[in-house]
Amino acid sequence: MMTEHTDDSADSSVQSDTSRRKFLAAAGATSAFALAGCGDGSSGGTDTVTVASLNPISGNYSSLGPSQVQGARLAVDQINGNDNYDFEFELVEGDTETESGAAQAEAQRVVQQEGAEFVFGAISSSVALALNDFASSSEFVYFPGGAAVPVTGSSCNEWVFRFETNTAQIAEAISAYTVNNLGSNVWFHYADYAYGESVYNRVKSRMQDADSDFNEVGVTTSELGSSNYGSYISQISNSDADTVVLGMTGGDEVNFTNQAADQGLIDEMAVVGPTATFQSIRAGTGANSVGKYGGVRYVPSLETGDNQQFVESYMDAEGSTPDNFARVGYDSIRLMAKGMNEAGSTNPGDVRDALEGGTFQTVLGDITLREGDHQATNPTWMAEIVEGDGDLPAVELLEKVESEDTLPPASELGCDL
Repeated sequence: MMTEHTDDSADSSVQSDTSRRKFLAAAGATSAFALAGCGDGSSGGTDTVTVASLNPISGNYSSLGPSQVQGARLAVDQINGNDNYDFEFELVEGDTETESGAAQAEAQRVVQQEGAEFVFGAISSSVALALNDFASSSEFVYFPGGAAVPVTGSSCNEWVFRFETNTAQIAEAISAYTVNNLGSNVWFHYADYAYGESVYNRVKSRMQDADSDFNEVGVTTSELGSSNYGSYISQISNSDADTVVLGMTGGDEVNFTNQAADQGLIDEMAVVGPTATFQSIRAGTGANSVGKYGGVRYVPSLETGDNQQFVESYMDAEGSTPDNFARVGYDSIRLMAKGMNEAGSTNPGDVRDALEGGTFQTVLGDITLREGDHQATNPTWMAEIVEGDGDLPAVELLEKVESEDTLPPASELGCDL
């Protein structure tokens, strides 16, 4: 089993705000003070708050990052046009390059040079973990887009809040269903980085809890960004497994799925991917993904919260339906704004305190940012990928896990805030 490390920090909002301003002053960003963290609506003016969206526009997840940006832009447009907010957002953008060092450099730029005190972004969980550390040391509110448990688990800190659905929540959706309905002799193949390890750890643990007949047949790993999976597929095909669980996403899962279909693996056994239902993955695999199973974090057809308003607005703006990454960008930015309204302040420390344990409406319905780890209590679904009306396969929802049932206690996930 993989081990996870703890990185916790805590200060009062007064101390945090003071040290934060000293940090910015030292960086030569004193002009940013008038833009962020200083308004409570009492002056009658309109504050401008600088928020940043840092996304993989290049690198392994470059096909997914633009959706995050588009969701964030839509949220900013709606907030700035809504009289319920007595502040406006100025959005600055950066490219994480799907690489931790580049992401930290971009975060440093938007914080020190642009004056951002609220940051959203990343898809790679390794990148999100690096930004977690920077958020803690620099004291800005950060909403990550990575899904690995440690982001709000063993590496949680007081400045990090996550609306993205994590791998523990998806594990609740897929694990019991898989071993009870698809097969209990399971092979795991995952990309060797934080997200892949998190899928392996959580799904295996939940499968063990769900079925005493669960049997781990084998485990293989590949480097993030690999292109040739033939040897792994042959090894899985020649095993006694009746199910394979994939801990990968983006181009990795697209390439694996296409090669698995060519080698007949999808016809031989149940192939389960926690992210297999992502719109981008279905687009990249086409008919090759029909017959796979996957967890669902989001699909546009959901009748939850104010999702249909979001879908209509996104289609008007972009000419296409939103995917999971657009959903995360959209509501991560909206939650920042709702936290400011709840706090009656745009001060990062005040907003942090208002977000912690707060319940807010989102496209997934009313969610709570848990006090113990700041993870959103999102519902999840198990689904099968079926033929669609056009080239894009469809998602057929099979079973829902309600929001209150998707997460174990924060302490079990390694967080101690």
